[in-house]
Amino acid sequence: MVPSKFIRSKAGRCLPVVLAALFFAGCTTKAPDQSIAHMQGEATANSAYYLQQMQQSTDDSKTSWQLLAIHALLKEGKTQQAVDLYNQLPKEMDETQRREQALLAAEVKVAQKDYADANARLSKINVAALNKNQQARYYQAVIDASQNRPSIELLRAYIAQEPMLTGPAHQKNIDGTWQALSLMTAEQMKSLVINADENTLQGWLDLQRVWNDNRNDPEMLKAGIKDWQTRYPQNPGAKTLPTQLSNMQNYKPASTNKIALLLPLSGQAAVFGRTIQQGFEAAKNMGSAPVAQATAPVQPADANAQPGDTTQAALPQPVDPNMVASPSAASVDDLTQQPTETPVQPAPAPQPAPQVQAAAAAPANPSAEIKVYDTTTQPLAQILAQAQQDGATIVVGPLLKNNVDQLATTTSPLNILALNQPESVQNRANICYFALSPEDEARDAAGHIWQQGHRAPLLLVPRSTLGDRVTKAFADEWLKLGGGTVLQQKFGSIAELKQGINSGSGIALSGTPVTPASAQPAGVTIGGLTIPPPPTDAQITAGTSGGVDAAYIVATPDEVALIKPMIAMRTGSRSAAQLYASSRSSQGVNGPDFRLEMDGLQFSEIPMLAGNNPSLMQQALGSVRNDYSLARLYAMGVDAWSLANHFSQIRQVPGYQVNGNTGTLSANPDCVINRKLNWLQFSRGQIVPAS
Repeated sequence: MVPSKFIRSKAGRCLPVVLAALFFAGCTTKAPDQSIAHMQGEATANSAYYLQQMQQSTDDSKTSWQLLAIHALLKEGKTQQAVDLYNQLPKEMDETQRREQALLAAEVKVAQKDYADANARLSKINVAALNKNQQARYYQAVIDASQNRPSIELLRAYIAQEPMLTGPAHQKNIDGTWQALSLMTAEQMKSLVINADENTLQGWLDLQRVWNDNRNDPEMLKAGIKDWQTRYPQNPGAKTLPTQLSNMQNYKPASTNKIALLLPLSGQAAVFGRTIQQGFEAAKNMGSAPVAQATAPVQPADANAQPGDTTQAALPQPVDPNMVASPSAASVDDLTQQPTETPVQPAPAPQPAPQVQAAAAAPANPSAEIKVYDTTTQPLAQILAQAQQDGATIVVGPLLKNNVDQLATTTSPLNILALNQPESVQNRANICYFALSPEDEARDAAGHIWQQGHRAPLLLVPRSTLGDRVTKAFADEWLKLGGGTVLQQKFGSIAELKQGINSGSGIALSGTPVTPASAQPAGVTIGGLTIPPPPTDAQITAGTSGGVDAAYIVATPDEVALIKPMIAMRTGSRSAAQLYASSRSSQGVNGPDFRLEMDGLQFSEIPMLAGNNPSLMQQALGSVRNDYSLARLYAMGVDAWSLANHFSQIRQVPGYQVNGNTGTLSANPDCVINRKLNWLQFSRGQIVPAS
């Protein structure tokens, strides 16, 4: 019995000691810091989770959770909330937290579109000290801060980031690398200097050469890509092709054996339809109609010739390359939707289609059968059904906006190249939209002004729906480019402008800030009454110039002849702001006095009327009796033929380009054809390419 009592007594004495040990152990044991794992990983949780963890933490991990929350807020597009939380970071941080803070500082600046500050902060970061996930974010910040401006530094950022990505992000990297290459000019490509060990970059440059050499021949391009993959098996692009090139592997050419041409052939719009038909058939007769480079100077034309003048000789006169051959009206949709200020001339009588210089490398089908349908005689649905019954394989048209709007409800299986654009575009696999519009010119102007280094533009536009449309298109494009505030100033009639000159008031380079549609806050509707949103700080301070360094003018020749001197009245002839204008400002009848008065002004023009294809320009003007408005539509008909014969490439291959007579043509994802125009400049009474 003694041993048993001893044992119970010993156990009884030990129990309190064990319990005490466990108690004190519990007091000193610390749960593992989960924030460290999140910071070293991909940090995939949302901001609400990290904010909750931050609120519940009282030790050093609170700062880590705060950093994670800032990163999540930026990913979710909640920039202001991220900035506010970033400004609350404590001064005391460990080395790991400081590295994350430095990276976040650059990402915040990118989100705020302060790209100069972002680049400055990125240059101070030691990339080697970052973990792999942070390095991927670092290179993404470098890419975003580049604002899509192609450079060798941008290519190197994409290449360095690629091994760290998987899934959709990896494909996005490959496509971004290819886009950066595609955006490089020939001069940039020639000036690239790469290191001997940059094998991946060398491979990408060789792939770009394969594309450039074979882009117009799908079969040759397929063979070239296969050969390139054999030569560069380790290149990331060889394992995962850019989407643009991958689509070419499944390329299927569309048939153009029978083309249905849908145009208005009667009524007020007949003159436009007949002119497009003439250009289309002229191009067809030679297979294609590329932009040709002028090889010899041409002789001056009669500068006194007026649009619609029937006293001109039957043969087209040589055209002075200094003469601005631009339509007085802005676009097809303007001509067809709004009354013109001058009477419409009768449609020119059908003439034998003049011969157009052809490009041997451009595939086309000169044996194609063309059947023209008058869209003013019956409903569009019936015409499309009839065209299909007649065996058409592709439709070109309609032209008028009311007809184009009806395409949204059509069930036609035919490929359709519409010659105008609806207000709201629906992405349809068998439809592309080709329009000559002032919005096109405005978007191109935004890109041109941006590339010339200006960052504070002013729009001088008419007080009309045209002015509103141009303003919206320019401001939206400027935002996409990474630009900030765009100012606008509207002007009235010729009489109002003359009154401004007589009073000596002139035109100040100032205006009201434009809020792009994509960045405009919505108002509040109560009881059927919409209350607009409160004004922004920029709108409150509206009316100031904001250091305007460029002005884009949308005006007729008579208007711009008053506007430019009125700007000089207020700013002086040596103003630092560069002036730009749309093709609306100039016509072929503008004489030497006008050219001298416009000295320094840059303006956009379609390639054919800018002197890139003088023979076609002569033919077009001869066919339309020197009416420059119709000459543009003639060029549109020529390009419609080229686009119809390249419909599959335009529809299936992102970034595919056609060097047209109305611009360098390419399509966005909805297959809306964009046009890159030529830019010219008045200089000492002459017209020269803009620098």
